[in-house]
Amino acid sequence: MTACVGTTTDSVLVIECPTEEYPMERGLRQGDPLSPFLFLLAAEGFNVIMFSVIAAWLFNGYRVGRDNALSLSHIQFADDSMIIGEKSWLNVRSVRVFLLLFEQVSRLKVNFH
Repeated sequence: MTACVGTTTDSVLVIECPTEEYPMERGLRQGDPLSPFLFLLAAEGFNVIMFSVIAAWLFNGYRVGRDNALSLSHIQFADDSMIIGEKSWLNVRSVRVFLLLFEQVSRLKVNFH
């Protein structure tokens, strides 16, 4: 395998035979069947970070109900995520910190505007 500086090539094994080499790039084309699966992996990473922040008492979800109240912290559907919590500066700072952490881990860009 010959590669130029800064360029990486790879191949795939199909029934134990390597395919032709191709340049490795980041990302998927629109409509690629693998795209939803990769997004689910990223969304699950967000879910894990969110539960870790809640377990460390750095974020308080919104409580619903009186007796045996349910704490609602986030909802995810398709490619949307909604963060729901009590009104406090601790929650605002925590959301910013864990979104920046998620940005570093997932390499997705968070738009704070």
